[in-house]
Amino acid sequence: MTTTQSDLELWPIGNCQVSGLIDSRGGLVWGCVPRVDGDPAFCALLNGDAQDAGVWRFELEGQVATRQEYIRNTPNLVTTLEAGDGSAVEILDFCPRFERSGRMYRPVAYARIVRPVRGNPRIRVILRPMKNYGASLAETTNGTNHIRYLMPDQALRLSTDAPVGYLMADRTFRIEQDTHFFLGPDEPFVGNLREEVRHMEQMTRKYWQLWVRSLATPFEWQEEVIRCAITLKLCQHEETGAIVAALTTSIPEAANSERNWDYRYCWMRDSYYTVQALNRLGALDVLEKYLGFLRNIVDDAKSKGGQIQPLYSVMGIAELDELTAPYLSGYRGMGPVRRGNAAYKQVQHDVYGQIVLPTVQGFIDKRLLRLADDRDFEALEQVGEMAWKLHDTPDAGLWEFRTRQEVHTYTAVMCWAACDRLATTAGLLGKAERERLWRERADTIRATIEENAWHENGEESHYGASFQTPYLDASLLQLLELRFISANDERFRQTFTMVERDLRRGEHMLRYAAEDDFGAPETAFNICTFWLIEGLAMMGREEEARELFETMLDHRTGSGLLSEDMDFETGELWGNFPQTYSLVGVINCAGLLSKSWGSVR
Repeated sequence: MTTTQSDLELWPIGNCQVSGLIDSRGGLVWGCVPRVDGDPAFCALLNGDAQDAGVWRFELEGQVATRQEYIRNTPNLVTTLEAGDGSAVEILDFCPRFERSGRMYRPVAYARIVRPVRGNPRIRVILRPMKNYGASLAETTNGTNHIRYLMPDQALRLSTDAPVGYLMADRTFRIEQDTHFFLGPDEPFVGNLREEVRHMEQMTRKYWQLWVRSLATPFEWQEEVIRCAITLKLCQHEETGAIVAALTTSIPEAANSERNWDYRYCWMRDSYYTVQALNRLGALDVLEKYLGFLRNIVDDAKSKGGQIQPLYSVMGIAELDELTAPYLSGYRGMGPVRRGNAAYKQVQHDVYGQIVLPTVQGFIDKRLLRLADDRDFEALEQVGEMAWKLHDTPDAGLWEFRTRQEVHTYTAVMCWAACDRLATTAGLLGKAERERLWRERADTIRATIEENAWHENGEESHYGASFQTPYLDASLLQLLELRFISANDERFRQTFTMVERDLRRGEHMLRYAAEDDFGAPETAFNICTFWLIEGLAMMGREEEARELFETMLDHRTGSGLLSEDMDFETGELWGNFPQTYSLVGVINCAGLLSKSWGSVR
């Protein structure tokens, strides 16, 4: 049995229908079917020491080294396995994605090509998907050139030109030519396997490289931004337009903390930040799909009095009951493994702002295929009505406290932003009366925030995280991003000084320092460090901001990505992976700090 400990040196592959995480030894250790929030057929990442189940791995006899890199500007991954005798193989991993017959071909499928590159390599193929969240291995049947894995929702079929008998018997065999593996829908593979899989890889490579070519990247840190942009796109479930917060569940925020949450769902908040970052790069395709998802969410909310949840499934399902998966012992044995997320029951009023802000672009951006119309504005006003109605009422806040509610400053500012942007949009649309109404409401909310969120305490006066108490949290740094206040405003400068003093831990930032439902935070929250970097730059401390940004980039995995959290003493990554928030931070800070293209052209 393989007992190597799991870590977050993971390389995402995907096609906006399914995704997978490849570990540093070339094993597919995480992958859910038939979509990102489905049953993890590949679950070794969360299977403790049992690394030989829920995995698809090629073991090279006598293996001593591994190298990995993406094909440039794609999520297509090349892993090179080297043996002590000098023999070596390459594994090319991808999930097919390209236009075919007028539609995007993105099957529930993983494709792998194994190539001998040196010597006489011998490999063993370990392909053992599990079902029902690790309850058991999937049963198999097989034919001459295929193996069927009987999953609960839909069977998977491996089509291959490798010797099926060797695969079924776990035999090691010599690999003397390129060998192809296509694990996908339970239907006969049409065409010549070798030619078709190679064609799929070439077309997938071309799709991604053309998509990247359309991005408006900053001059500096181009490769870092491109990798984050590709990965953010992989977090979109294209069928509906929903964007998940991360591709995994239950990677703990800190060792043995039980802060293990399922992030394979679409949060209004995380998705807002994701499309905002991608918009800055010109990736409007993600925005357009996501706006379609939001229109359906807003339509469905009409039957619930306009109330919108903090998160939904990628199919727009509202009920996400939080359960545990008892058969999986967890990341490094640190359970529980959760499926579903009880935060869907929470009241989080900032969601109304996070729907309005990306949606207003639909009225004014002439590049979009579908421009919003008067009916869309009327529907968006109903979202604004909820922001106006609830801006000064308690909620769980963006940090999703499970046992307390307050009137959170970040929430109130998001509600202000909803009204402010509706006023601006109404003016652009020539709706003078509606503009006056929303401007008056925005001004009223602003006055409420200034009166209740500002905590007077001499030289230590500052905005507080809530109206009720003066404690600080990092979301106060977002007052700049939301255009509620300017960087040279004395109230913001005082608040920034206090937030940095209380929450900064060397090169890292906490969300908050106060104890929550699980005690005091043990790790830094990566997006908060990026918010600090933005604040430093806008406060005139640009050299310090650049140094801190470079330090954060040094913490990325080999794949160029970040998880949600980081140990502020050791620098070890924790939390779900890859985390959209953290990748957004890389993109936004690079854009803010980069030299302009005009300086070199």
